[in-house]
Amino acid sequence: MALTVEALPAELRRMIVQLARTPRLLVACDYDGTLAPIVADPSQAKPLPESVHAMRALAALPATTTAVISGRALRDLATLSRLPSEVHLVGSHGSELDVGFVHELEPEATQLRTRLQRTAQEIARDHPGVTLEAKPASVAIHVRRADQQVSEQVLDAIRSGPATWEGVEVTEGKSVIELGVVETDKGNALESLRHQVGATAAIFLGDDVTDEKAFARLQGPDLGLKVGEGESLAAHRVRDTTEVATVLALLMEERRTWLYGEQAPAIERLTMLSNERTIALLTPDARVTWMCHPGPDSAAVFADLLGGTSAGHFSIRPEYPDSGNGTSRSVLPLGQRYVPGTMTVETRWSRLLITDYLEHDIEAHRTDLTRVITGSTRAHIDFVPRPEFGQVAVRLAPERGGLRVLGTSEPMVLYSPGVQWDISSDGMHESASAVVEISEDSPVVLELRCGTEEIGPREETETQRRSNANRYWSEWLGTLTLPEVAPDLVARSALTLRGLCNADTGGIMAAGTTSLPEEIGGVRNWDYRYCWLRDGAMSARALVSLGSTTEAEAFMDWLHKVMENLPGPERLHPLYSLAGTSLGPEAVIDTLPGYAGSRPVRVGNLADQQVQLDVFGPVVELAMHLSQATGVLRDGDWELVKGMAEAVSRRWFEPDHGIWEERDVPRHHVYSKVMCWVTLDRALQLAETYERTPESSWAPLREEIAQDVIKNGWHADVQAFTTAYEGSDLDAASLHVGLSGLIDPSDERFRATVTAIESELRSGSTVYRYRRDDGLPGTEGGFHLCAAWLVEAYLLTGRRTEAEELFQQLVDNTGPTGLLAEEYDPIAERSLGNHPQAYSHLGLIRCAQLLSE
Repeated sequence: MALTVEALPAELRRMIVQLARTPRLLVACDYDGTLAPIVADPSQAKPLPESVHAMRALAALPATTTAVISGRALRDLATLSRLPSEVHLVGSHGSELDVGFVHELEPEATQLRTRLQRTAQEIARDHPGVTLEAKPASVAIHVRRADQQVSEQVLDAIRSGPATWEGVEVTEGKSVIELGVVETDKGNALESLRHQVGATAAIFLGDDVTDEKAFARLQGPDLGLKVGEGESLAAHRVRDTTEVATVLALLMEERRTWLYGEQAPAIERLTMLSNERTIALLTPDARVTWMCHPGPDSAAVFADLLGGTSAGHFSIRPEYPDSGNGTSRSVLPLGQRYVPGTMTVETRWSRLLITDYLEHDIEAHRTDLTRVITGSTRAHIDFVPRPEFGQVAVRLAPERGGLRVLGTSEPMVLYSPGVQWDISSDGMHESASAVVEISEDSPVVLELRCGTEEIGPREETETQRRSNANRYWSEWLGTLTLPEVAPDLVARSALTLRGLCNADTGGIMAAGTTSLPEEIGGVRNWDYRYCWLRDGAMSARALVSLGSTTEAEAFMDWLHKVMENLPGPERLHPLYSLAGTSLGPEAVIDTLPGYAGSRPVRVGNLADQQVQLDVFGPVVELAMHLSQATGVLRDGDWELVKGMAEAVSRRWFEPDHGIWEERDVPRHHVYSKVMCWVTLDRALQLAETYERTPESSWAPLREEIAQDVIKNGWHADVQAFTTAYEGSDLDAASLHVGLSGLIDPSDERFRATVTAIESELRSGSTVYRYRRDDGLPGTEGGFHLCAAWLVEAYLLTGRRTEAEELFQQLVDNTGPTGLLAEEYDPIAERSLGNHPQAYSHLGLIRCAQLLSE
């Protein structure tokens, strides 16, 4: 049997593709005439193998339920169909349901069924071609093999006799009449299944008149398919069981692609654009796969990264004619790079160059992405905006200067003079495509402008604006002092950290994305597009160490404003929005399948409500490094330091959720206690250096916390400082007992801790945070930041060779444009987690500086 998807009507194919992208799908169908062809002998009705394969494959997919709802007895249906147990079977037009749906007959119903069977036997006796089918809750009279006169005589006798009895449910189909003693309705069965699995959309396929009750229950995004001729409530139709198999195969392929990701690019190969207000990510073949507006923590305009091309993208590729038959062919790019010292990206093919950047010097509410196409060939462009994560209908209106995006809360235009666009629709959203001829002296410029209605030319030329953007980054980079070790990678890391800063507010993002997975296909997917006190302070400190203090001063000012709205510093949340406001509730975008099928896609972060007592230490440490770099301790920063010390004095003895934000019960984390000690230690150093007056309680409390950590954090049985006072598990963050100076790095207990963590948590080129059960399913990769901590620990304990080797492995894990995600899988040799990650880049900077000393 040949299955040709192209034989299906285009509108039906579009509906199937749309249905495949529902969060929870129910696929249900009739058996005879749908999965299996109608045959003279019902006992020989075998399903098409292609349909069985498709139903089996659909049943194996997550968030997908399959069912066969038939008039046959459940026992016979199971025997004939031979479908796997994952496929729900519903027999007797809905009165017999498989495990979880079994109905017990009352005694009266059992007596009525026996009487029906005896009466039907009497009517059918001596009528050739008439057969009876006994079912647990009904009896079916089949007349398919009887001649027409006999058929009509038997059916009339049934209709005027037992079909009129009280308590009898009558269901008529093609050449069959069924008498039941319980309600038999395929529509009820469909609704029961839908309710049980929480389906957000359903498809039902059937050929019989009894299937109309199921079609009548379909609504909204549901899809009904009538098989064969005849009037029907179904909106669409296929000709026969062969086309049913084709539909199921197409649905299976589309569903699988949507769920598991469509050629998801390697995370480490994604390249970031930034203008210090928002970011965008490019794939290695110059597809804009992620961009939010009006800010980086807003809803996505392009979410291809988490939902495939249907979630929005902006793609440009060359169209090279094939020398053999004249058709175009797909060609991978020769390479992608940052223009040195900038955040401008170039993607190059033979005879084609695409240059991308986000513009500076524009209003705060705007996001302007400029794409310049140069070369000497044809280029194909796809512009597929999907604002609000694709949850609002989008129309594209061609105008003299380009395209206007309609249906969005924020104005949006694509300025593209001279480009002729073709507009297409999937029923909810419109997309635009074009083919342009590129010549050396005539580049094509595309300007996506979000937050403005202006669709005309600008005063400055594109060349001037690009030069301004490049100069902004390169001049800043020129003020830095780079280490001798890996200076180019440190420069890229510095630019990345600066790119994660918000110039308007002073907040610093932990990473540029949400929900890139810690395990492919897993649920450890978090939103990092916010400002953590800890991460922001550590990022700013890294930039201070390179010679730039602007970001640190802006971050401290941001934190001052956050604290203005708090009853006390001890009530600081671990993270805030870039604007310094509290986060809303964590939510799930269930219309997106996630990166490579890794669901859920989350927005917001529940860690906002956690207790994390380590956050005060990095803030005070930043204040100390900033004052050392500038020679001045600002009055406001000293007040902030005092606030952090006050918070520690009030809460240091409490259990908390720790640096890793475990969604489990709080513990007395060693790292958190160490950071409470750091808060007081650095505060006392600042007071002494800048002649400020410390609280009299700070010094004794510092000593008390240190002794508490040494007494309760050291676990003699494992010869290491452990994760927490409760338990013997290890955590890379506990290295800070020595890295912070709480104990001397020459102390044998620190050396033993380094060895224990190396043995337990290091795997090749990476270091895991911990190996314990943290209350979440699945696994994760090793953390680049933890590897950086171990490099520093090696150096402090005189193991320079190991430090150099591990640092080189960290360098080798950077992507082709020098970016690092959060984690690394040493087995699959791929990056994991949100990207680019501030932690990873500040860790690389720190290691390079230490190795250069």
